[in-house]
Amino acid sequence: MTITKELELVNKYGMHVRPAGSLAKVCQKYQSEITVDNAGNAVSGKSVLGLMTLEAPMGTILKVTATGEDADRAMAEIEELIANHFGIADE
Repeated sequence: MTITKELELVNKYGMHVRPAGSLAKVCQKYQSEITVDNAGNAVSGKSVLGLMTLEAPMGTILKVTATGEDADRAMAEIEELIANHFGIADE
């Protein structure tokens, strides 16, 4: 199963080290292959360093693709994480 969604970064500072770490941690819980794309630059959702190279400020629309048996669960948790500002209170 493959699921692709466009998700907007709503946290104040966009994709920096704390959100990248939180997203990678969530992605690593799943067997699915997860890619995050910003303007043609696609990286593994499981790589903190890769996510930080996306140069994605607040308002950026990321294209997230999850492929695998648990893609639906992975995408649901990723959507919730981004909508909730990566669990970072000051963002």
